[in-house]
Amino acid sequence: MAETGASPLPPTPPAHTPLARAEHFVWLTARVLEQRRFAYHFLGGGADAVETALSAYRNEDDGYGHALEPDLRGPVSQPLHTGHALRVLDSIGRCGGQRVERMCRYLTSVSTQDGALPTIHPSQRGYPSAPFLPIVDDPPSELLATGPVVGLLHRNEVWHAWLFRATDFCWQAVESLDKSHPYEIEAAVAFLDSAPDRPRAEAAADRLGRLVREQRLAALDPARHPARPGTFPVAPGYAPGEHHFPYDYAKTPGSLARAWFTDAEMTGSLEFLVSQQQEDGGWPIRRHQWAPSTALEARPIATIEALRTLRAHGLPVG
Repeated sequence: MAETGASPLPPTPPAHTPLARAEHFVWLTARVLEQRRFAYHFLGGGADAVETALSAYRNEDDGYGHALEPDLRGPVSQPLHTGHALRVLDSIGRCGGQRVERMCRYLTSVSTQDGALPTIHPSQRGYPSAPFLPIVDDPPSELLATGPVVGLLHRNEVWHAWLFRATDFCWQAVESLDKSHPYEIEAAVAFLDSAPDRPRAEAAADRLGRLVREQRLAALDPARHPARPGTFPVAPGYAPGEHHFPYDYAKTPGSLARAWFTDAEMTGSLEFLVSQQQEDGGWPIRRHQWAPSTALEARPIATIEALRTLRAHGLPVG
């Protein structure tokens, strides 16, 4: 029998599967929301707990703030925060009902004259935010903010008056893309994957796939690309090494972007994603890290999404 006051035995080291290592990282570093999300997606946790954690970020205007998207600090509602909230609700099968209708009213209130969303609403001024997210008094409509939100609402068969003009904006923006960058292409795919007009979406996606390859917007040989930095250049304004890979565009096998890449290219990128798990069990973020707290909060989000992508493509994670 151990002596009174003796130290307990040290905990058993975590198993060395990607999922077990990620779980250790999440319990060590993540916000409550990401802990609940991890439990829901990988440990059999409930959706109610995720919703409860998410509700802490909701404001009286039915938008979301409070640094839900870590690169925007402060309490005010922002389109990027609200889009993030919709993605969380979609991932747990709760993207519908009166809550989402109220969120659409918030989106209507911050829309531009075209009926689309700006990336940053001027109400952010005075609160800390990433230097790569400039605040202007009359922000333009952005596919980056609008496309993923419109896609999610269509996928969940949400109908609201705001969607009509926002959908028209997305079609015009996607079909006029010429010189682009990876995050904008991701936003276009998020819209096209759920746009109601499937033949039109397939045609637009086919054109974007050619654009991605012509402009070298996807690193197609990730195991070797660090040794050949000029082969797949980083977009202007991105962080050094902030490449995008096939799995960034085709997050699931059913995505229209999957057809852009050969089986070998897709497999190579997914193997590279597996290899990017860090010693602490989490995945890195590739964008600019402008404040320690934002990087710490963003990595559990990146870790959950990496695991979900790997699982969606059939790779074992645990």
